[in-house]
Amino acid sequence: MTAETPDYLGHRKRLRDRFLADLGKSMPDYELLELFLSGYIPRKDTKPIAKQLLNKFGDLSNVLHTSIEDLMTVDGIGENTAVNIVVSLACWQRASMQKLQDEKAVVFSSWDSIIDYLRSTIGYSPIEEFHVLHFDSKLKLLKDEAMQKGTVNTVVFYPREVIRSALNNKSRQIIISHNHPSGDVTPSAADIQLTKQIKDGLSTIGVELIDHIIVSPNLSFSFKDAGLLR
Repeated sequence: MTAETPDYLGHRKRLRDRFLADLGKSMPDYELLELFLSGYIPRKDTKPIAKQLLNKFGDLSNVLHTSIEDLMTVDGIGENTAVNIVVSLACWQRASMQKLQDEKAVVFSSWDSIIDYLRSTIGYSPIEEFHVLHFDSKLKLLKDEAMQKGTVNTVVFYPREVIRSALNNKSRQIIISHNHPSGDVTPSAADIQLTKQIKDGLSTIGVELIDHIIVSPNLSFSFKDAGLLR
């Protein structure tokens, strides 16, 4: 390297070559994030910034789910870079939704995709949110409907609203889901009771409740798998 050429430029090329070798599969989080940041911070060594982000927010997934305002508290992250980090998450979420909406997609053969989608969409939210996934008779996803937002430890969802929504969307089957910001995905007594009411109410209009899934960033709980929908 000459005096006019910063050392990190050669490092970036090596990072890029390593990424292209296996699309980043062998790269640690900080190097993958470092390479991403280099596209938006062209005149600065992005390794220290990447490490600061991971040290402050925990891991790559947490970084992507961090708000623009919080990202900008890290030295070296300006508004443009913060916005693009959040945009990358929005693109991933949109692609995940489109994959689930594919005509050839069969829910029960891509169950992990649904769990991943729900974790990414609401699992990291600091407040509880209640969503309804609407499906047609062929298990094609019609819509992800955000129905309610609550507080850090509770969200209220009403069976009549879920039933009305199923009718309005011409659903044949649905999955309901909410998140637990505490990280403990164990259902409460109220969760169990309301789920039963929703299941019974939907059955009167010929709609099946496939599952109720509670998510956190790292865990999920399936009412179906736990035998709570019998």
